[in-house]
Amino acid sequence: MSKKKKAKSKLREKLILKYRLVILNEDTLEERVSFKLNRLNVYVIGGVFAILLIFLTTILIAFSPLKEYIPGYSSTKLKKTATKLVEEVDSLDINLAINALYIKNIKDVLTGNIKTEELNKDSIVQQLNSEDVDLNPTKNETDFRDYIDEKERFSLFEKATKKTEIVFFAPLKGKITTTYNPKEKHFAIDVAVAKNTPIKAVANGTVIFADFTAETGHVLILEHQQGYLSVYKHNATLFKEQGDLVKSGEVIANSGSTGSLTTGPHLHFELWSDGYPINPTNFIDFE
Repeated sequence: MSKKKKAKSKLREKLILKYRLVILNEDTLEERVSFKLNRLNVYVIGGVFAILLIFLTTILIAFSPLKEYIPGYSSTKLKKTATKLVEEVDSLDINLAINALYIKNIKDVLTGNIKTEELNKDSIVQQLNSEDVDLNPTKNETDFRDYIDEKERFSLFEKATKKTEIVFFAPLKGKITTTYNPKEKHFAIDVAVAKNTPIKAVANGTVIFADFTAETGHVLILEHQQGYLSVYKHNATLFKEQGDLVKSGEVIANSGSTGSLTTGPHLHFELWSDGYPINPTNFIDFE
């Protein structure tokens, strides 16, 4: 028999050689428990136990909070905080973009950098007439109109919901030195008055801008109902701040000659409707 076969035979005999594990009572030497074992059984049982222990440890760490104590793993609370911060940053970016657009529109109003567009109604009517478009109401539309008229014929809220036209109060009385001229981008009128003449709000509204600019001095902008804005420039003193509520005829500033684009004490007054400039003299009597 070769040496290799003898070595394998001896190894096999060692692995399957049976041993007896006996547990005795130390005082009486009485046999309590006994096991028949060999080395192969011990190796197999030990290996299975080690694999099972590793598997259970992995499961315990992966699906329990214990993993947070292992370096390199982030906690659940930290992940939630990070997610919340990302959402807040996105929200702040959106609000910042909205505020930037709002400030840009306000600057355009202050500088008069607004494009005017003329609408030719006749061309629209001709275009509609030139096309084969049936503008007559259908039977369903007629029935629906009759139904609404019948329901609202004796409505008690008809007068309450009726839209009333806004009435403007003269901010001050004086001589108009420069008229409204959109061709030259002068979307306002200039009213010459003595310095520190009280300037009043033309209608109820909210102060949306109250600050100093290099060209137009102390500027105040009020937002009114139905999409109207009133702008007061070259003031000497402002009595209101952004966010204040004002009433029609309330003193909001004193006239002056502040800013680089002024030639003397006067009020540069603008009136806007839904983002478009309108002639203030069509609504207000300044003289």
